[in-house]
Amino acid sequence: YFSTLGYQPGIALLAAGVLSPIATLLLILVTLFGALPTYAQIARRSYAGQGSIAMLEDLLPGWLGKAAVLALLGFAATDFVITVTLSAADAAQHAIENPLLHPYLGEHRLVITLVLLVALAVVFLRGFREAIGVAMLAAIPYLALNLVVVVRAGMEIAHRPELFSLWSTDVASHGDWTMILLVSAILFPKLALGMSGFETGVTVMPLVDGGSRDAATAPAPGHGEHAAGGTSAAHAPFGRIRATRKLLATAALLMSVYLMATSVATTLLIPPEAYHEGGPAAGRAIAYLAHEYLGHAFGTVYDISTILILWFAGASATAGLLHLIPRYLPRFGMAPTWAARLRPLVLILLGIEILVTLAFDADVESQAGAYATGVLVLILSASIAVTLAFARERGEEPAAEAIVRHSKLFSTLAMIYFAGVSLVFGFTLVENVIFRPDGIVIASIFIVAILAVSAFSRLARSTELRVDEIVFEDEESAKLWPEIVGKKVNLIPLHRWTRISRVRKTEEIRKYYAVRGPLAFLHVRLVDDRSEFAAKLRLVVRRDGTDFTVEVRGAVAIANTIAYVSELLDPKSIFLGLARRNLMRQAFGYVLWGEGEVGLLVYTILLRYWDWTKEDDVRPLIFLMSE
Repeated sequence: YFSTLGYQPGIALLAAGVLSPIATLLLILVTLFGALPTYAQIARRSYAGQGSIAMLEDLLPGWLGKAAVLALLGFAATDFVITVTLSAADAAQHAIENPLLHPYLGEHRLVITLVLLVALAVVFLRGFREAIGVAMLAAIPYLALNLVVVVRAGMEIAHRPELFSLWSTDVASHGDWTMILLVSAILFPKLALGMSGFETGVTVMPLVDGGSRDAATAPAPGHGEHAAGGTSAAHAPFGRIRATRKLLATAALLMSVYLMATSVATTLLIPPEAYHEGGPAAGRAIAYLAHEYLGHAFGTVYDISTILILWFAGASATAGLLHLIPRYLPRFGMAPTWAARLRPLVLILLGIEILVTLAFDADVESQAGAYATGVLVLILSASIAVTLAFARERGEEPAAEAIVRHSKLFSTLAMIYFAGVSLVFGFTLVENVIFRPDGIVIASIFIVAILAVSAFSRLARSTELRVDEIVFEDEESAKLWPEIVGKKVNLIPLHRWTRISRVRKTEEIRKYYAVRGPLAFLHVRLVDDRSEFAAKLRLVVRRDGTDFTVEVRGAVAIANTIAYVSELLDPKSIFLGLARRNLMRQAFGYVLWGEGEVGLLVYTILLRYWDWTKEDDVRPLIFLMSE
């Protein structure tokens, strides 16, 4: 967030000229009364570090929610990846523009940018917390140096009051205040980068220390935190939530002061020919003032600090992706399991960042449109998620264990307020896309790539067992289970769960097969949301004469569940029915809804699992029966 001071004043000058302070004021108002309240709600409702994306997944269940998450991950990837590449490119620009470093670095901006990207990846390969710690240490001196530049610029303006007069005359040439505000509002979307950083602020919430109260109320091992922060109120990390909201508010207020002060200083003190493309202040307005009014020695110190914070702005963005991707794609079955590991993911992100840098030739201005698009889509999605959350609260009574409780009147007013905020961000996004369509093009490339990888991965992983854990519904089930485990029964999955079906299947099997021992009939009940990749199964075991029945509830796929239960039971034999329906239709039904040609799929899943485990146990006999 603070690193945007490295380029935001220059972008504002280039976009708005003498109207830069007024457009910046609008940016500050939208930040304080739009982005900040939105992310204060996000922090309270999604404290596990998944932000608005997790809220939308919870509010839009099923494949619609999965599609929304994948699309938003595409925009998040655009935002975070371009944050890394743009910041590194701007750091390289500051380096080669420095009069003391230029003789050594020349015009090798692309090479320097690539070196910074590789160095950042190396830092993350050493450790996640180490990278965040260095980023924090880079931010504090940078803010102090900016304060020195702002104070010196203020002294210069105070000694030259004619600067205000000239500025006022230039502003008046744009018409009355109504026209000036209208023009500033139209120009405001070009300044939207000044709000970047809120989404990464909530994605790293797990790193925020909530104090002793959070430690005392932490959930028991193995319970974890739900996607949208939906654990019980007793286990909610209120200390972390409160500290994160203080962090966001402090950052927003401090940044607002800096944005306003630097906008006024750069507008009054930098001539237009200096900040236009190719000028000495292009992309480095405050650095230009530091060299101009505090000398090259101080300016060099300022440049080095700016290079460091821009470089480590990529640390926050990388941290955001390293938190988001492992929480979604592997859980959805839409990425290999190794994608949840730090080092392989860092190397993949590095490869993508190098490709993006080469595609843009490490140019800052050409990446700004894509950056702004990613930022605005994430902020818009956050405001929409908060609006929908208040709308849902308005229509239902909060549960006793709910973390967020509001009256219906408050929820209604909040819903209306955040709907208005969503309209503001929607307008800003549309304006940005119209003027800079390259952002939506790049985001679309990321989305298509994520969808393609997700679809391929989901297909490739569809024959995994796909079960997180099992629990027994009652004590009777838990007591009967040991009686049927370990080559004691013959397993017979049934589609229809009636006594008549069990009797007919028993007669059929006894007539055509030499079966010894009791039969165990298995029936799988699917959950409504079959888009989930893995499930927690609930088992009901009952005795039926000399035979047994096993009912499984909460499954996401029939074939995978049968294979999993059969591995737990280790039966003598398995009798699988063949439906003999259209295979293409059944393939889609299996991938999307967890149904399909169950017999062949169970056989395929078991063969794959046996090949993977390489155990020496005697396998059950498998009979494929035509229905």
